[in-house]
Amino acid sequence: MNQWTREARYRPLSDIAPEVYQTMKEEVRNSPWRFSYHIQPPTGLLNDPNGFVYHDGTYHLFYQWFPLGPVHGLKYWYHMTSKDLVHWFDEGAALIPNDDADSHGAYSGSGFIKDDAVHIMYTGNKRDADWVRHPSQIVGHLRSDGRIDKHLPPAIPNVPAGYTEHFRDPKVFQEAFGTWYCIIGAQRDDLTGCTVLYQSEDTETWTFLGELKTQYPDFGYMWECPDYFELDDKGILLFSPQGIEPDGDAYQNIFQSGYMIGEKLALPELTYQHHAFSELDFGFDFYAPQTTQAADGRRILVGWMGLPDISYPSDMYNWAHALTLPRELTLQEGRLKQLPVRELDLLRKRTIYAQSTEINHAMVMAQAETFELDLSNLALQTTQFEIHVRAADQEATVLTYDAMTQRFTLDRSRSGAEVPAVDYGTTRTVQLEQPLHQLRLFVDRSSIEIFLNDGEAVASTRIFPKSTSQDITLIGDLTADIAIYEL
Repeated sequence: MNQWTREARYRPLSDIAPEVYQTMKEEVRNSPWRFSYHIQPPTGLLNDPNGFVYHDGTYHLFYQWFPLGPVHGLKYWYHMTSKDLVHWFDEGAALIPNDDADSHGAYSGSGFIKDDAVHIMYTGNKRDADWVRHPSQIVGHLRSDGRIDKHLPPAIPNVPAGYTEHFRDPKVFQEAFGTWYCIIGAQRDDLTGCTVLYQSEDTETWTFLGELKTQYPDFGYMWECPDYFELDDKGILLFSPQGIEPDGDAYQNIFQSGYMIGEKLALPELTYQHHAFSELDFGFDFYAPQTTQAADGRRILVGWMGLPDISYPSDMYNWAHALTLPRELTLQEGRLKQLPVRELDLLRKRTIYAQSTEINHAMVMAQAETFELDLSNLALQTTQFEIHVRAADQEATVLTYDAMTQRFTLDRSRSGAEVPAVDYGTTRTVQLEQPLHQLRLFVDRSSIEIFLNDGEAVASTRIFPKSTSQDITLIGDLTADIAIYEL
């Protein structure tokens, strides 16, 4: 199905014969660059994480899914569950776009616990005969068989005056005294982005409160996937603004994702005193993050390791994208720090290398395709050092640190025969606030996730090397404690 006509994009999975779909699954499963330990689609396209919630010993995580190809079309919610945030179980498609209100897709939304059951709220996407979009916000609950029952008609059936059809991605949260709120990404009639809030006593009937008042009245043309939560007595707003121009090292991707830290939202007055917007991830492939609260109170984030409107080499094999590894968020010195959740230690199959090491010029530390590298107590004798991963004669993903400027650069120009999104550059750089002393890398068959200085800066990036490109090389004069684990 190479001609992605409108009809092809909005064809339901139920139209496909089971044996034909099974063949698609086998072809995808046997294709290059399939992940070893990340959440990925069985076929077709994965995008935003949705409905991330913990209940009764189990994490529920859904994602946007178009099953028939690596393009955006008729979206379902695909359901994954886990006891430990590491080992995920495939529960299949949970939310099926088969009602009038979501006839053209079950778009993004969130999960919440009510009456000791998992509930969701999502955007129903409907198009009329003139292809005009009519979004609505729909509540549902998760049945014991893993499917979602929709509570129809929609809880929020229309877009309020002053906003365009780009009105989506509700995130539901509850105040301590019991009132429910949802924050929705929106576009004003003047084509600028913002968020709006609704209030409810029962999550079924919602009252429009108005627009959240921020210091960014003109910041891109749409704010997608908002998420509000509180951490250490501060109010934190995540969102993904579209239409931000590059500014130095910042805002280099087609679309951005970031956060603002401020005082707790004044509700229902809708005032928010906050600091400047900061990007969450300086890599090439990160968007639409969503958080939940773990059983022990930790705030856990998962993002889409991909971007809208970008082609990837895996497209030719009829699948695209993955979710990032889960990260724990903490608030330190006025910034969000992001660390891989500690449960990820369970991924370690074998220790390949572990010792205090002195390197003079260059050293091949090991060979591996899927691995974790943990480097700590870094002491440099020269101003620059490099790490090459998934390397061979013609290929390498190169990480460079300059001690004079405290700038760290990720270069994927030689990460494989095909490099995605070259129009947006092949390097990404972050300015560190303190000298680099620690880094941790998670490398999968077609991705790398980088955590610097205990979560001060993070980068998520897709790479598409040959399976035989496996060298892990350090270049420079340095000492460090280095551990490499096969995952």
